[in-house]
Amino acid sequence: MVSASCDVLAKVSSRVALGVQEQFLQLLTMKGRRVIIIAGPTGIGKTALSLQLAKMLGGEIVSADAIQVYRGMDIGTAKVSQADRDRIPHHLIDICDVNEPFNVYDFCHQAKAVLEDIIARKNVPIIVGGTGFYIHSLIYGPPSGPPSDPLIRAKLDEEMERLGNDFLYDKLQAFDPKYAATITRNDKHKIIRGLEIIELSGKRVSDFSWKARAPSPLYDFRCWFLDMPRKALYERLSRRCDEMLQAGLLEEVARLDREGLRQNTTASQAIGYRQTLDFLSTGRAPEEYVRYVEKFKQASHHLAKRQFTWFRKEPSFRWVEVADISRDDLADLIASDYSSPTPFAPEPPRPPQN
Repeated sequence: MVSASCDVLAKVSSRVALGVQEQFLQLLTMKGRRVIIIAGPTGIGKTALSLQLAKMLGGEIVSADAIQVYRGMDIGTAKVSQADRDRIPHHLIDICDVNEPFNVYDFCHQAKAVLEDIIARKNVPIIVGGTGFYIHSLIYGPPSGPPSDPLIRAKLDEEMERLGNDFLYDKLQAFDPKYAATITRNDKHKIIRGLEIIELSGKRVSDFSWKARAPSPLYDFRCWFLDMPRKALYERLSRRCDEMLQAGLLEEVARLDREGLRQNTTASQAIGYRQTLDFLSTGRAPEEYVRYVEKFKQASHHLAKRQFTWFRKEPSFRWVEVADISRDDLADLIASDYSSPTPFAPEPPRPPQN
């Protein structure tokens, strides 16, 4: 009887030891699959921080910017310089012409391939960007739904051209008010995709499970969001808009327009580009230029506000007020978290500050 009990205890102890060993091995394995994500609103300083961090850790930067994938869209996206890209490897920048489509599925597929390549070479992947939809899809998987149908897509594109995005947005809102509330009337690509899913599946977009998923088990994501008081950020963004205009944004957009920018429903709606295309279609009188600049700055502020709103709903991110910490100290903090077996506890966002 005692012998049998000892055998049972030995088996239990063996299972416990094996469980601990498996957890330990899993931790060792996951260290090689840690991925740093640096997110934040446009213009807050993500690029400068990521370059410093990459230099410290032997990192490679993976862009999570829906517009920086396009060649020639340089000034309006504040694209990292070629000199910095020569110094630190960058990925998913300048991979498409402006007349080529690129969507969240393309991003997830290519980003995962890049992550595997970086990890295989024992370097540190650092994802940097402000496109919340792309980052969320990488962490949790892209949204489910039927594949695109070229005929239905062409019909919806024609309706968008003929009737306008307000008409199609109202149509989407009537079918699926819950999904429509998550996008804007200017999100032409998402409006068309939403109506396409409804027509193909007979279901609402919001019926497809997505945001309730668990993070991908393939990677150990270490997520950071850079924060700043709104007033200070908006002032910075307004100055940056002026700098972009001085750097030749008008000329850049005019050239891209000749290359087919208007035909790309995603790229042509990018902040700075949409306003510039509209201005180029006017008589370009001085008062029209003043209105154009004001709309450009306003749109930049609205983009930042939408980015704050999106990431407030993301539970995995540690929010950092950049005014409270130097860039050197923040880089050290992120590097320390990367080296830790368990991530620092997510820091919830502060209430919005003016």
